[in-house]
Amino acid sequence: MGRHSLPDAYGAGAADPRPRARRRTVAIATVLVLTVAAGTAVAVRGGLLSFGSSCRDNAVPLKIAASPDMAPALRAVAEHARDRNITSDGHCIAVTVTARESYKVADALRSGNKSDVQAWVPDSALWVNRVSGESNATRVTAAGSVASSPVGVAMVPSAAKSLGWPEKTYTWTELAGAALRDDRLRLGAADPVRSAAGLLALTQLDTAAATIKGGDTQAAAMAKTLSQRTSASDSQVLDTLPRDSSGTEQGNPQRNQALILSEQSAFAYNSSAGGAGLDLFYPKDGSPRLDYPFTLVDESRLNTDTSRAALRFMTLLGESDGQRILERYGFRTDDEKVSPALVTKAGGRAPQPFARAALEPTPAKAVDEALGTWTITVQSARITTVVDASASMAQPVPGTGQSRMDVTRASLLQALATFTSEDEIGLWKFSTRLDGDRDYRVLVPTERLGDRKGNGTQRDRLSAAFSSLSPVPNGATGLYDTTLAAYKAATSSYVKGKFNALVLLTDGVNQDPGSISRSALVTQLQKLTDPQRPVPLIAIAVGPDADKAEVQEIAKATGGSGQQVNDPTQIHSVILRAIVAAGSQSQG
Repeated sequence: MGRHSLPDAYGAGAADPRPRARRRTVAIATVLVLTVAAGTAVAVRGGLLSFGSSCRDNAVPLKIAASPDMAPALRAVAEHARDRNITSDGHCIAVTVTARESYKVADALRSGNKSDVQAWVPDSALWVNRVSGESNATRVTAAGSVASSPVGVAMVPSAAKSLGWPEKTYTWTELAGAALRDDRLRLGAADPVRSAAGLLALTQLDTAAATIKGGDTQAAAMAKTLSQRTSASDSQVLDTLPRDSSGTEQGNPQRNQALILSEQSAFAYNSSAGGAGLDLFYPKDGSPRLDYPFTLVDESRLNTDTSRAALRFMTLLGESDGQRILERYGFRTDDEKVSPALVTKAGGRAPQPFARAALEPTPAKAVDEALGTWTITVQSARITTVVDASASMAQPVPGTGQSRMDVTRASLLQALATFTSEDEIGLWKFSTRLDGDRDYRVLVPTERLGDRKGNGTQRDRLSAAFSSLSPVPNGATGLYDTTLAAYKAATSSYVKGKFNALVLLTDGVNQDPGSISRSALVTQLQKLTDPQRPVPLIAIAVGPDADKAEVQEIAKATGGSGQQVNDPTQIHSVILRAIVAAGSQSQG
């Protein structure tokens, strides 16, 4: 898929906040940018919020990067400002809007390089949070949401009719399940790694599936099916629809009859379509929303005139003229007063719950787990899991009534459910002198989960092995020799086209005095590492006795990552988050 941003650090801004009386979040932006522009009083005295009848001086240039769906609307607002000689502090504003994919801007800002724009309007705060989570990134300040658009499932009329649109309503999992059951109803989406709409929908599917029995397996199956029909961007996914209503196009297996889309994307498509356009399902368990945050880029380098110009343009977006323009392009500007005309043009119709309040903000953990599942599902995975079985794993986990090993077993079983039959998973355990002089023992060789031997599958064997893991009485921690042996095995059995990794869990430090030294281990791991055949080591220090610095140093030698969890119940999500980070580095 190529190297691109993996938004693993997304925070609570991932979806719209609770509904308010009016969606006028530009007021928040006004306060923030006025502060940047040296104070409210100065700004007002300077005429920042006034309309000018003419431009008394040279125009202030303001360059804005905007997501491709938002860019045309911002250009229209900029033209409106020029036509009416709207000024900032007596200066006209020369606004230049460039359409750029949000993930590409996020990647550029994360690199810390100087930006050529002063403001950025991505389609979601997910991208802003991604940049903000990087210590070396260019500083960004999200000042408030200027519009919103819910995410739903759009279908060609024949497919929608087969599902009873608009009278019959569905949850996210029911809609996805319908696509899984019927080969004629092919569901496409933009790559969740590159698309906020795709990511928010995937997270909603993942979260909803987790509430039902066998949901983890179902979520993995849905992700696998969806991954086979993803496009590189939101604009490209629309190109996968049938070109016309002919039987040849409708029956073409390369064409999708349903797409995960924002309401605005469906609105824009239907506005330009010559035919019947798309019908839009709004899932009854709620729609996540794109929230279009107006974001200052590297505010410390902005001079006063530029800061004020940015504020003036942003406040214009929240005024009646600006809102009318945004609505004309298919964006919502009010949480409570949803335009029926906008919904109709987007393909919605009652009783579809298009006016339902926005979902709660998507938790960062849910996004991390959805992306982790996606990463290992898209590529298929080859992962060997190495688990500490030293005596200290019998220590109780406060507040749970269980031992570290009990909770680790449960986390590993939970993680196993997220893998598909195409993934290759194996299990080693280690302590000291478990197999002659060796500190480790291979319990289940790394093989395809769907492979059958005897009366069961590899998944069955792993499930039984995970369930039977127990601490070795008086066993110490033979960390270094085990790590080297497992990494040699993982690199020597590398499988091209899969996500290869070694996951190691330990609750202590190396306690084998006769083992290789840490420095020698790091040197050996570096020699074994091949960028053309990447096998990142994901080392997880479990509990307060583990040495986080040690596992970080060891893992870094392989291009992997060292993590620490004091609560073993976090193991599952930490593994998935680490897989996301490792997948981002290994994709070339």
